[in-house]
Amino acid sequence: MRPSLLRHIFLFTILLSSIAAYSQVRIHGKVYDSSNQPLEFVTVRIAGTVTGTTTGLKGEYSLVCAEQDTLKIIFSCIGYKEAERILIDAKGEVIVNQQLQNKTTELAEVEVSDFKKQLGGMQTIGASSYKFSPDVSGGSVESLITTMAGVSSSNEMSSQYSVHGGSFDENSVYINGIELYRPLLVTSGEQEGLSVINPAMVDRIEFSTGGFPAEYSDKMSSVLDITYRQPEAFEGSVGMSMMGANLSVGQSSKHFSQLHGLRYKRNNSVLSSLETKGEYDPNFFDYQTNLNYRLNSKWKASFLGNIAINNYKFTPVNRTTNFGTAEDAKQFTVYFDGKEKDKFETYFGAMALQFRPNKANDFTLLASGYLTNELVTYDISGEYWLDQAGTTGEDGVGGELGVGRYHEHARNRIKASVFSLALRGNSGLNSHNLSYGLTYKRENIYERSREWELRDSAGFSLPSGGESLEMIYLLTSRQDLSSNRFSAFLQDSYRLNSSKGYFAVNGGVRLSYWDFNKEFLFSPRISVSYIPAKADRWVFRFATGLYYQSPFYKEFRRPVENGTVIELNNEIKSQRSWQFILGADYTFRMLNRPFKLSGEAYYKALSNLIPYEVDNLKIVYDGINSSSGFAAGVDFKLFGQFVPGSDSWISFSLMKTQETLNGVKVPRPNDRRYSFAMYFTDYFPKFPRLKLNLRGVFSDGLPTTAPHSSRDKGYFRTPAYKRVDIGLSYALLPSLKEGETRGGIYRFLKSVWLGVDCFNLFDISNVSSYYWVTDVNDVQYAVPNYLTRRQINVSLTIDF
Repeated sequence: MRPSLLRHIFLFTILLSSIAAYSQVRIHGKVYDSSNQPLEFVTVRIAGTVTGTTTGLKGEYSLVCAEQDTLKIIFSCIGYKEAERILIDAKGEVIVNQQLQNKTTELAEVEVSDFKKQLGGMQTIGASSYKFSPDVSGGSVESLITTMAGVSSSNEMSSQYSVHGGSFDENSVYINGIELYRPLLVTSGEQEGLSVINPAMVDRIEFSTGGFPAEYSDKMSSVLDITYRQPEAFEGSVGMSMMGANLSVGQSSKHFSQLHGLRYKRNNSVLSSLETKGEYDPNFFDYQTNLNYRLNSKWKASFLGNIAINNYKFTPVNRTTNFGTAEDAKQFTVYFDGKEKDKFETYFGAMALQFRPNKANDFTLLASGYLTNELVTYDISGEYWLDQAGTTGEDGVGGELGVGRYHEHARNRIKASVFSLALRGNSGLNSHNLSYGLTYKRENIYERSREWELRDSAGFSLPSGGESLEMIYLLTSRQDLSSNRFSAFLQDSYRLNSSKGYFAVNGGVRLSYWDFNKEFLFSPRISVSYIPAKADRWVFRFATGLYYQSPFYKEFRRPVENGTVIELNNEIKSQRSWQFILGADYTFRMLNRPFKLSGEAYYKALSNLIPYEVDNLKIVYDGINSSSGFAAGVDFKLFGQFVPGSDSWISFSLMKTQETLNGVKVPRPNDRRYSFAMYFTDYFPKFPRLKLNLRGVFSDGLPTTAPHSSRDKGYFRTPAYKRVDIGLSYALLPSLKEGETRGGIYRFLKSVWLGVDCFNLFDISNVSSYYWVTDVNDVQYAVPNYLTRRQINVSLTIDF
């Protein structure tokens, strides 16, 4: 054979080898847990090579490697069993989806699993935890949130909560990625009715008390991110109790899924335990729907809708309140005339169109609209007597401290609409996951309000104006406002698995502009989490960033003309919070069951604050940026299975908040210096169908002032808030175990539960606010308004 021919054969062989060497296969897919929820931070690698990656926020991964006769893919994640997949002669593009199983230990036929690590500022809360939770609001998500470390609430009938001493308006709530709004005119818990979140429709709950990523809006305190379920087959649930009823129905096919929820609630029985006796006629209705349609493998459309109609009617008759001390007991008696009639209507709808060209990228176009029509009207007059209890005057009647009349009037109407258009996207690149978005919002506000109060003490009008009749309080507002907001964000989630341990970094920036005050905001945020390789029971977290409270309507309403007229302050600026958060989790086993101890320390430097006072649950803002301050504290939480198979937790918080108000350093209105909460579940070994749920809260009282005053002029604290709710649930028809079947009509039922709840088990009179009585000598008396007393509720829940 000629040398030239040998040379050509040799070169051809090298060329074929080179081509074979560079023939590559692309492997991609998703990784799920045992509940079919996507798993992030899972390491995916090719055995015997250095090729590997980690899954993104939606459990997706993608990697490229050279073709081989046999490829072994290894999936590993802390807290889960390692899994292997073998590919034979894989070529081109291969989809490999993998489910990871929890590392489990069997104990007395109960499966106990390790806890998922919390990486970043958002913590995941089990959606099933609140199902049997005993609370007046009927098992709401918010009632569960208030037992978390750093979170507090002072009214069991309200879905509002405070985080790290912030106001109720500093918390943002999302459902399926859409930001929600609450009614603006609600002034007390008894008016509120139903939470905006339907608990029967919830699939996933994520919550953050600070240090949350840039994708979330401009709020200073917290984020509650809710994802509604997409049914996999026909399902439903019916619940009935002494306070109302609810119904949820879902169905799924190859391309379409739907989930509907109806709720109706009446608070008559609960309100009857209040000190003010009368005719209560509240009724609250809510309908929500979650529709999803998959056009093909790349396109998906969805719709989220909500209609809420809440009516509150109240005709007071009389009230008797005893307060004071054993040595200085007082009695306050009022006879009423008049009534209150309120109506709150909200309508919400959101359309989403998602395009996923490949596994590494997805884009979503969102259009949403929110409408609210609110009316608060009342004319209530009363004649009151304030007596020194246990004493008599010269005429044989109880020793009078004050007697008088008053008349309260309101005609408040507000209509608001918020329309938004947003474009969001996600792109995966090796160990990086980029998220980005643009949002435009159009806000329209219409307000016509007038409210006043007249007082007459022993024939003298207060305040006294000679021959003229003056109001002790008068406020009018007539506003029409239209404005536009623009926002954008960019963030990157990066994961690194090294010999030193596992690192997760989330960094991003948020930009905002509002044409009402011409303000441009720049909000950088970053969080870092670390799991040491040699101590993987530990997780360390640090987060910092600049967070803003972008003002919404009631925050920039400013009283002028001696406080009698409202004007809108177009020079208002966003409140600002520099946040520093350091936390750690430690997972361990005790009594052969898993536990997790969490600790977090935080400091928030606050500036450009808009001072406010809390009158019952009505937040009254000054409408100007005139204060600065800080919030600092520590939170602890012990989470675990105190009873096998049931999640329980105990949380404890210490906190100090302060602001400088008119040159005086005072605590912020929601300054709870300490708080202890617990949520405990139990079952009885000899009666496995019987389940117990216990919810308890003990926290410091709040600073409070006289109406139309401020803390720099003087304040005192309400008594500590103490409440325990307990519930017993009995399975009339327990859930089927694997391999079991039922016959007859019972084959259509999953389970049937009968529940008995006792609210306020120890019948403690908690103070929500005060009614202030002023006598002719201008001496003021604070008469406490108490919350609900002990109540019994019976419920029936049927799942099918």
